[in-house]
Amino acid sequence: MNDTVHTDISKLLGMLQATEKKYDTEKITLAYEYAKELHQGQFRASGEPYISHPIAVAEIVAGLELDTDSICAALLHDAVEDCAEKTSLKEIEKQFGAPVAMLVDGLTKIVTLQVEDKEEAHIETLRKMLLAMSRDIRVIFIKLCDRLHNMRTLAAKPDPKRRMTALETMHVYAPLAHRLGMQRIKLELENLSLQFLDPIGYEEVRQHINDKYGENQNFLEKIQAEVGGRMSENEIHYTLEGRIKSVYSIYKKMYNQNKSFDQIYDFYALRIIVETELECYTALGLIHEMYNSIPGRFKDYISTPKPNMYRSLHTTVIGRDGIPFEVQIRTWDMHHIAEYGVAAHWKYKSGASSKEELDKRLEWIARLIETEDEQRDPDEFMNALKTDIFHDEVFVFTPKGDVFALPNGSNVIDFAYAVHSKVGERMIGGKINGMIVPIDRTLKNGEIVEILTSSSSKGPSRDWLNIVKTSAARSKIRAWFKKEKRSENIVVGKSVVEGEIKKYRKNSTEAQREEIITTISAHYGFNSPDDFYNAIGYGGLMLSKFAKRLQNECERVIKPEVEPTPAPEAIPVPITTKPKNIKSDSGIVVDGEMGCMVKFAKCCNPLPGDSVIGFVTKGFGISIHKLDCPNVIQGRKNTENATRWKEAHWEGAVESGRSNSIYEALLQIYVDDRIGMLADITAALADMRVSILQINVTPRTDSAYVINMKVGCRNIDHYNSIVSRLRGLQGVDNILRGFS
Repeated sequence: MNDTVHTDISKLLGMLQATEKKYDTEKITLAYEYAKELHQGQFRASGEPYISHPIAVAEIVAGLELDTDSICAALLHDAVEDCAEKTSLKEIEKQFGAPVAMLVDGLTKIVTLQVEDKEEAHIETLRKMLLAMSRDIRVIFIKLCDRLHNMRTLAAKPDPKRRMTALETMHVYAPLAHRLGMQRIKLELENLSLQFLDPIGYEEVRQHINDKYGENQNFLEKIQAEVGGRMSENEIHYTLEGRIKSVYSIYKKMYNQNKSFDQIYDFYALRIIVETELECYTALGLIHEMYNSIPGRFKDYISTPKPNMYRSLHTTVIGRDGIPFEVQIRTWDMHHIAEYGVAAHWKYKSGASSKEELDKRLEWIARLIETEDEQRDPDEFMNALKTDIFHDEVFVFTPKGDVFALPNGSNVIDFAYAVHSKVGERMIGGKINGMIVPIDRTLKNGEIVEILTSSSSKGPSRDWLNIVKTSAARSKIRAWFKKEKRSENIVVGKSVVEGEIKKYRKNSTEAQREEIITTISAHYGFNSPDDFYNAIGYGGLMLSKFAKRLQNECERVIKPEVEPTPAPEAIPVPITTKPKNIKSDSGIVVDGEMGCMVKFAKCCNPLPGDSVIGFVTKGFGISIHKLDCPNVIQGRKNTENATRWKEAHWEGAVESGRSNSIYEALLQIYVDDRIGMLADITAALADMRVSILQINVTPRTDSAYVINMKVGCRNIDHYNSIVSRLRGLQGVDNILRGFS
């Protein structure tokens, strides 16, 4: 719905006067006058005066009953970005104080940062916003209000802009509102986004709702009368609210879960708000006495609250007309938290103990910000958002009964690092419900997880970086390797870079290579080339993110007329005579030569796209390993075999997947014991036209199996697409690369 356009603040001041809070209306009026002057002559895409937008955002903020500084920041939130020639943060701080300036700064897009492209600029803006949010939660409250008004008026924008904004809202801002427990804003953002992303689907579901509600329009009134009567008989003070499920909620179930409209059991919902927690359970007993409950549809979020502080009892029952409906039961305090989330907590609480409680509720922001130095890669940052913040949670318990909430899909390693980084570093195994399980086992709701540790453990494995799901665990593992294995990381990182330079078929001097690496390492914020190599070695910086810049620097620095000198080997030892080349179609270039007789190591199963190295075997040609293979890292410490390690890389067409070459990829698939499981996997591979070369199934527990499968694969990107498809199948717990 569109707000009525206001260019004055009479409505805003009226809203503030209607509350019991004391606002500095003089300061708010000054902020309005200042914003109005700054935006003079500016208009929105709809043709309305621009000042109407800050006023509307301030009214939504006032609806949350935030403080004076929040309302001033809402009025001034676009001032620095859109009126840079007229004002600055210093000027805003001078006139309205440091808190308002800090809030405005957190809400201002990054417009001066030198970045590679628009996508990176957008991600840096999100990163800045979340960093500001970690310092003052009001930043995100105001930003969500800003986005809500923009979505209400999005129809005035051109179609490409509408779709881009709606996608961003659906994927970033609605999940943020959900994570903060702000359900009212979340639901409206989702519905508004869907109208622009799939207008046909939106209208289809809306029509379904109208038709069904038309058939049973008296149903909710009848249920409220029945339930209200029983509550009164038992002398429970109550408030009843009936509602129909939102368009987007039904759309998501119909299209994401492939359900028909008739399979939506919680289309109707009844909310019962009572005075005390005890009355919640009393009301639940009365509901189950009045109506038949649907098995498996009861959830107790009072004893086990959601991470966003949501608390309620949920149950689904069947009315006497045969129509199912959901019942939510909560107290008034729970209701305020359910509607406004952290904003309600911030609004009603004060004092040191409350701040400590609020900080605990917002630990997930701190976890994300903790990885700030590590996550120089924008994709890594977005993956952290999607995994740690925007995914549903799974609740598991320690043997002592402590509850841990982790992103859905987390495994035993993630849990160990969630308990403490030292627990993860010393982990040697894990138990779930008393049974020893693989450390990559995916966790499920309600399980009791115990971590087995040993003081003699040598620390995490590099393979864990490919297994863990949470950015927090990944960051802690990288931090360990960064600190404990620096010299090893530098060797690995240097080999990766020099192998990449060789791909460009450019001979270079040592001075040129030093210039290239020094320039690139400085560009990415490293103090020295060794720090740059170290980051590559422990996984803090991916090759894919700096390869293009490396190539550009090579083009700039290495001139054709320069007398070439051979590049130094990653291992500073003399090179012996190469083995006799035998033609093959492996697609591997060893020491600059094609056609070497090679075999691919089964310990790490290299695929085109992986950084690789060759090892001269006795009588079997050259064995090709991934550069980060544990056997390579350990083997290269042995100086006696130093001359047998050879630089290797993939031929360009093979690495990019442009050739017709097919390679063996080894998959270790952990699955539940489900009828049709293997058939679903083979059908999915057939649908992708992936050849199955070998398959073996062995039991893991009474209710789980591991499938060892060898398939045909073009390169690492093809492999990742195969794994992504299989992970989406019901019953697939995890997929590892290679056979154990």
